[in-house]
Amino acid sequence: MKYVLSALLVCSGLLSGQASANPDVVGVARNLHADAQLAKRDDKPVLIIFTSPSCVYCERVISYYLVPMQRNPDYAKKVLIRQMDITSKRPLIDFHGKPTTEQQYAARMNITFAPTIIVFTPDGKPAGKRLVGLGSKDYYGGYMDQAIDAGLTRMRATHQ
Repeated sequence: MKYVLSALLVCSGLLSGQASANPDVVGVARNLHADAQLAKRDDKPVLIIFTSPSCVYCERVISYYLVPMQRNPDYAKKVLIRQMDITSKRPLIDFHGKPTTEQQYAARMNITFAPTIIVFTPDGKPAGKRLVGLGSKDYYGGYMDQAIDAGLTRMRATHQ
């Protein structure tokens, strides 16, 4: 019985996104409410990349920028990264604990193009400008840093 309970706890952690993540894979958003609690505890914003199937640019952003960020301990302390498919009907719990789907949430956020990156404060509010498309490789990482820093700044402003 003890092992069954442990297995259930591990599975619930995996589904909520709270289990230790593989830094080589950007976790799929399943429960933004749980992610927000984790981000709030660690005092960091949540970055979501909105993707679509067969989006070559989405894969580039993930492999060239987001995966290396997750591997970097400085970024791991600074931001929680998730991905969401704007065409998927997979169930999702939003930042306020309400059930929806990835597609419905993306529509609510007026996401019409992939990749789009939005950095959210743990209360589910966008922290600054969204990044739409891939843009210039020379500047994209800097724009992403600005978006993350805007999330951190906005969070600190609400603490005061």
